[in-house]
Amino acid sequence: MTKQADSAVLTLAKELISRPSVTPEDCGLQDMMGERLSQHGFHIEPMIFEDTTNMWARRGKEKPLFCFAGHTDVVPPGPAEHWHTPPFEPTVIDGYLHGRGAADMKGSLAAMQVATERFVSDYPNHKGSIAFLITSDEEGPFINGTTRVVDTLMARNELIDVCLVGEPSSTHKVGDVVKNGRRGSLTGDLVVKGVQGHVAYPHLASNPVHLASPALAELAATHWDDGNAFFPPTSFQIANIHAGTGASNVIPGELKVQFNFRYSTESTEDQLIKRVLNVLDAHGLDYDIDWTYNGRPFLTEEGPFLSAVGDAVYSVTKQQPEFLTTGGTSDGRFIAKMGTEVVELGPVNATIHKVNECVKVADLEQLEEMYYQLLVKVLG
Repeated sequence: MTKQADSAVLTLAKELISRPSVTPEDCGLQDMMGERLSQHGFHIEPMIFEDTTNMWARRGKEKPLFCFAGHTDVVPPGPAEHWHTPPFEPTVIDGYLHGRGAADMKGSLAAMQVATERFVSDYPNHKGSIAFLITSDEEGPFINGTTRVVDTLMARNELIDVCLVGEPSSTHKVGDVVKNGRRGSLTGDLVVKGVQGHVAYPHLASNPVHLASPALAELAATHWDDGNAFFPPTSFQIANIHAGTGASNVIPGELKVQFNFRYSTESTEDQLIKRVLNVLDAHGLDYDIDWTYNGRPFLTEEGPFLSAVGDAVYSVTKQQPEFLTTGGTSDGRFIAKMGTEVVELGPVNATIHKVNECVKVADLEQLEEMYYQLLVKVLG
């Protein structure tokens, strides 16, 4: 029996997976993608910032500007002996493509590329413009990746109108969930100061753990907002806490607490910070605090683009996707600050960052068709 040839999207996904592009390495993947895109009329603009490789590729000069966004980097595979097959040797087993990045997100990159090449061949005089924003630093500190490309584009007033990020959004089957927003993330690093001393002489010391506990309990019990139709209420969680020298007879001199807000569009970071400081001050604490903005919340509301995304998914699966804002965050938060309508649509996320990461081959082929149909609906 003649062996059936791999589909175009599977062939490309295998090629992408075969290169060990652990953050922030790109391993020449963007050059490969750019070379293919250039053959279809794209202007390729590498943007290298420090240790991070980025690519901005664009076809056309008119509005609307539709962008595919994604990343070539992957997380480390972990111990190779725990994998069924070597993590950077893409292997199909029982209809599933195995390899690091299969689901997050080299499968999506392959689907984007193949869908775009099909679309441009079928619609050479399409409306508007198509772009690719690809980085090698999404899984890392996200300092020199998408956020700096966005800053560069904004500085020259080259703004993206609508964007699809290929993050693995699906839960049970491809296309069942589309993320049309994400919560904001704000981290506080708090140091509460006391006076170190001997536990037998507490009157000569000041225990910052005892001093801070009522304030921390109040913060943990605070109702920050009610959320809204798209977002759950804002949450406050203590992630790390440390005090003491390790000796049982020493009152610590300081307490270090790290906490995080995942917040809805009903609150702003300034409001959250002010409320935290009010609690700390009301308890009379001596403290220092540093804040890290990990990303502001964004939301793409109902409208023509969201309808087009739903229709593209339905055309393939015959089911409408569920639009959710749950989960962590993504590079979509950087793109959204341009005023861009952003959605995330990608493979099932059950195995991302795990050993034996895999994606169903049929899902990749369906995803490529969804991307193609979306291009037709937006720019055809």
